[in-house]
Amino acid sequence: MIFDPFWSIEQLSERFARRELSSVEAVTELVRRIAALDGRLHAFCQVDEDGALARARAADEARANGNSTSPLLGVPLAVKDIFDQAGHGTHAGSNALNDRLPIRSANAVEKLESAGMIAIGRTNMVEFAYGGWGTNQVQGAPCNPWGLDTHVVAGGSSSGSAVAVAGGFAPAALGTDTGGSIRTPAAWCGIVGLKTSVGLVGRGGVVPLCPTHDSVGPMTRTVRDAALLLEAMVGSDPRDVATWHVPSVRSLTTIEDGVKGLRIGMLHERDLAGVEPDIRMLHDRAIADLTALGAQFHKIALPLSISDYLGRGGDIMSVESYAFLSAYVEHPDSPVDPVIAERISRGRDISGPAYYRLLETRRLAQIGFQEAAAGFDAFVAPGSHRSPVPLGEVDESQPPNHFGRLVNYLDLASLVVPVGLTSNGLPAGLQIVVRKFDDALALRIGRTLERERGGLFVPAPGLLAQ
Repeated sequence: MIFDPFWSIEQLSERFARRELSSVEAVTELVRRIAALDGRLHAFCQVDEDGALARARAADEARANGNSTSPLLGVPLAVKDIFDQAGHGTHAGSNALNDRLPIRSANAVEKLESAGMIAIGRTNMVEFAYGGWGTNQVQGAPCNPWGLDTHVVAGGSSSGSAVAVAGGFAPAALGTDTGGSIRTPAAWCGIVGLKTSVGLVGRGGVVPLCPTHDSVGPMTRTVRDAALLLEAMVGSDPRDVATWHVPSVRSLTTIEDGVKGLRIGMLHERDLAGVEPDIRMLHDRAIADLTALGAQFHKIALPLSISDYLGRGGDIMSVESYAFLSAYVEHPDSPVDPVIAERISRGRDISGPAYYRLLETRRLAQIGFQEAAAGFDAFVAPGSHRSPVPLGEVDESQPPNHFGRLVNYLDLASLVVPVGLTSNGLPAGLQIVVRKFDDALALRIGRTLERERGGLFVPAPGLLAQ
């Protein structure tokens, strides 16, 4: 048997179909790899070896009997510890939720398992998903596979999910994104991450942080794999009213259509201030490649400054997080990290009328952006303005990603794809931002770049031979 832990979903599925590999063999190899390496990477807070092997045996039997044609049948999946899984504790990275034991799985988990995927384990994350660096003072911070020697952070809050995919533990993972929580770790770990349109993928069974901004999305090694997961997850969720009247998205039908004739915006210099030179170079090179493939790039003027989007989105996040999580931070014996508790507690001082004004200001900002973006199909930005740093150099008072919150604040969708390495050998990403429910277009643009370059994901060299 030949097995590569860095195979994509499509590569795994092809080998399953040709009977060159079984799901049991794939799960066994990945569990062995996790046992050998996760002591250094700290991607998982729980690994369900017995349950995963049982589901793998069922998948192999279904395949042998011709009972399923799903390309996701028997494919392992890592699940962020913010999604409910029946019979497994959901802690959202916090000891405050140690007693939470759901009897029903989250909508996204149910749909992916119905398509045949095998949840192999639960991944570590920033406490309550309220942070972008990928740190967790309570349960430990996952280590970026590209920075093992100095424990470079992975980005957050979906830190463990990104590390699981980049580290060769699972070909796909579930993440959530409230202000960059899928996109920052995707950019920093060199994988693909999709912040979906709110309402496209149901959030039932997900611990809420900021419901006006929260979204669920896939983290994978290829753009096509992200599209496969998206198609399996879209649709109405009885537990999420935002999904009840949403058009279906068939991203795979247009994913190979290329970019010829598309008008894509690129940010003005004022909005790119502070972007590290190597990241800017890789960003510009990706634009040049897409231009050569027929895309038309023009400057787009954002109505507000990047700092305005950061601040306004943060205020709404504080109010809504306090509404849902105040009981955990107000308790005198609260186990919540004081940094996280302080972020949540800011919402205590924002009144109801002030919150309403924040929402109205957001609505007007969305209108202003749509007017500025008229005539554009999408716009691009760096996946993050900076590279990740060693854990000991993290400054929690500074934003890890200037280009995260604006997408959620403006109610857009965004795909991050890897576009190369900096001179320090760390990954950088390109963010492809589209209008709400144009997720398929973001995937199409990202896939065009992926196809042109013969693939975008590259495994970290320190993990190849292990």
